[in-house]
Amino acid sequence: MVQRLCAAGQWTDGDLPVLVVVDAGYDLTRLVFLLPDLPVDHLGRMRSDRVLYFPPPPQPPGKRGRKPKRGPEFKFEDATTWPAPAITTVAETTRYGLATASAWSQLHLLLVRRSAWADHPEGELPVIAGAVVHLQARGPGPQAGLAVVVKPSDDSSLYAVMVRALRDC
Repeated sequence: MVQRLCAAGQWTDGDLPVLVVVDAGYDLTRLVFLLPDLPVDHLGRMRSDRVLYFPPPPQPPGKRGRKPKRGPEFKFEDATTWPAPAITTVAETTRYGLATASAWSQLHLLLVRRSAWADHPEGELPVIAGAVVHLQARGPGPQAGLAVVVKPSDDSSLYAVMVRALRDC
């Protein structure tokens, strides 16, 4: 798809990355893993019962033993596990009124050798970090909160992805 956009002149170097949006039925982490070198930002909704992890804390000097693989939990269903967001922005939308987007970066899922990862080569499964964006909006319908995971092409484009998501509300 991205190659066709480039061939048609719809995307050139210097343009914003293509925003690939998927629903919760897709394995967003696998998609990010399979498309690492394309000029795309990934945005996908995740189930509300998912748990992600922050990076592990640094190993204290002189401490022996194995370094932890994961840091603190970030549970979508439990806002008490959410630290202060790294970025928050508020925008007026045409459809839902005032909308707030808050983001936390460097979160990852704990991957297991099932479904899309069952045939992954032996050894450690990859740690694929991304950001969680929580959209909060008012208006008709159940848009009280939407948890999405974003894999922006770089940290500076996270804010741009958030603004693009809010603009399209």
